[in-house]
Amino acid sequence: MPLRAHVQRLRGSTLVRNSVWMFMGQGLSVVVQGGYFFVLARLLGSVEYGVLVGSIALVTMFSQYSNFGSGLIFMRYVSLDRKTFPLYWGNILLTTLTFGCILVAGVHLGAPWLMGTGNRGILTTLAIGEFLGAQLVVAISQIFQAFEQMRITATLSLLTNLLRLMVAVILFLRFHRISAWQWAYASMSVAVCAAIVSVVTVLKKFGKPAFDLRLAMRRAGEGFIFAISGTTTSAYNDLDKAMLGHYGMNAANGIYTMAYRVVDISFMPMRSIYNAAFPRFFQLGAGGLAATSKLAVRLIRKTVLLGILAAVGMFVCAPLIPFLAGHGFDKSVLALRWLCLIPLFRSFHMCAGDALAGVGLQPYRLGAQTVAALGNFGLNLYLIPHYSWRGAAAASLMTDGGLAVLCWLLLFGLRAREQRRGVPSPGPSAEVNLGSS
Repeated sequence: MPLRAHVQRLRGSTLVRNSVWMFMGQGLSVVVQGGYFFVLARLLGSVEYGVLVGSIALVTMFSQYSNFGSGLIFMRYVSLDRKTFPLYWGNILLTTLTFGCILVAGVHLGAPWLMGTGNRGILTTLAIGEFLGAQLVVAISQIFQAFEQMRITATLSLLTNLLRLMVAVILFLRFHRISAWQWAYASMSVAVCAAIVSVVTVLKKFGKPAFDLRLAMRRAGEGFIFAISGTTTSAYNDLDKAMLGHYGMNAANGIYTMAYRVVDISFMPMRSIYNAAFPRFFQLGAGGLAATSKLAVRLIRKTVLLGILAAVGMFVCAPLIPFLAGHGFDKSVLALRWLCLIPLFRSFHMCAGDALAGVGLQPYRLGAQTVAALGNFGLNLYLIPHYSWRGAAAASLMTDGGLAVLCWLLLFGLRAREQRRGVPSPGPSAEVNLGSS
């Protein structure tokens, strides 16, 4: 195919256009987020930074239960019937505010046992911002994702990080050094402001919500599965940081988490592609795994090169961390080189997991993630007390690598079972080409 024709084909693709919007929005978000992390590191120092990230990791593990999967429920059902928008929009608000308040109370009461009495204020403040603010923004971004309006989805994500960067810079210029508790309060304020802006945007764009308690209860079981799935993801991503904080290894936690933040940023280009493609998996779900697995294979062919480039880039550029974050993070250079393969592993298990979710097989994905989370906990339980952040890094590599293998084994195994049972193959309408809409 001539190059010009190929370019025109790509320009006409909805999926490619959405991926570009997500990449542009998240690319700017990467720059802003990177600046925010490095300013915050200088603002807090490695020890206070370690205290903060340990608390954030603990709150994040419970955060998925505040919206109870309502954003993904919206995406699944409204993608098929847009007339149901008001009911599922109302379900997002009702679920997030109800369970968010319950979780804030639970974290406040359990804080002395979870992180010690001295960190109760930090945990409670972060919980308010995360459960009632940040998770509402996440669910609302999934509304625009369901309608394939990725420009707005990316803008909402950028808004939160931009506000955090602005606040961090102002605090750095004004005070030069603050405590973890002071940043927790600032972060809560940013999250609440972002949530208000997000709600107003949906009201102006699509209209008012409708509330139906029976619908919320009917979808609660499915939402619970999505919530548990999100929790297991947070567990194997953030449990190591919470455990480093629990063992009092705050300096090591700051070193390790700084490197892990760079890993998260490096995964953004791949994540933007999967976020843009995620509604397509639900749309192809009627065709079974034969349809969704084809899309998964095509996506992984596009993203595996990005994962390799990210790994090489992090390994080579790791020495820049101390220049950006301060010499208290010198050891983050080695930590980043340990972790540089994680974006590649994430691409594999995220892609296969999305293919399973698209046909209603989220419980299988949840099972794989639960095995990964339990395995990660067992590894960290032994490795962190003996090897500090090096043990956490080794556990992360084994967890993400093992989950990638497990998800693809499940995908191909379940597809083979589907074929043996005589499920008809999808017709031409189920075919998805990355170069066509």
